[in-house]
Formats: sequence, structure tokens, C-alpha cells
Amino acid sequence: MSKTYEAFQNGWLRLPGQEIRFAGIPWSKHAKFEGVALKHLVTAKETDGQFSYHLVRVAPGKAIGAHTHPAQLETHEVIGGTGRCINNGSVLPYEPGVVSIFPMGLEHSVQADEEGLLLFAKFMPALC
Repeated sequence: MSKTYEAFQNGWLRLPGQEIRFAGIPWSKHAKFEGVALKHLVTAKETDGQFSYHLVRVAPGKAIGAHTHPAQLETHEVIGGTGRCINNGSVLPYEPGVVSIFPMGLEHSVQADEEGLLLFAKFMPALC
């Protein structure tokens, strides 16, 4: 695991008068994509629906298939592992330090390599 991933996994959401420890937030299996898990760090509840932040774990050799978010802009920050993304028809290598942006309605997909892939995903407005 990467140090950045571990920092997020064990980090905190700190707001005036409120702290939420990320380690206490459970992982959820993705409803459609096998081998993909999400940890909803910041949800619509904390942001009045304006944005949401999520850790995304893609198991080795697994994928987030082609899909769109008609009502959200999405960003990925790669914080561990390697893979590739198809963004607007272009294949982009994914490795730590890469940021990718998906405007509303843009089809995209992600494939993890043999070590898996760890993403910090952001949605505006909130996904959930």
C-alpha cells in the first residue's frame, strides 16, 4: 500500500465542531463492478450536496467498466497502484500522482494492473 493511501485510510474529516475518523467508515462493494470497493469519506450530508469524496479500491486485474455520471463532474487522483483509464476515448496510464477529470456525461472506465489501483475520487455535485 502507498503511504498516501494509508494516510487517507486512517485520516480525518475536520470541520468546525465536527471530526470524523476515516478508519471508522466501512468499505462498500460497488453495486455493478466486481472487485471494486468504495469508502465514502465526505458525503452530500456534510456538504449540503455540493460535493463528495471517496476512496476507491480496484482489485488486481479488475475494472470499473464504461459508465457516465450525467449530473456530476468527477476527478480521480491516483494514490497507489497502477492501471489505465479510458477518458474521452484516450487511454491514459494511471500511476501515483496522476489526476484525471471527467466532465458531466463523459463516458470513462478504469482498469487495474496486477498490483491493483487506489483512487481518491471527487464528485461535484455530490454522488451520495
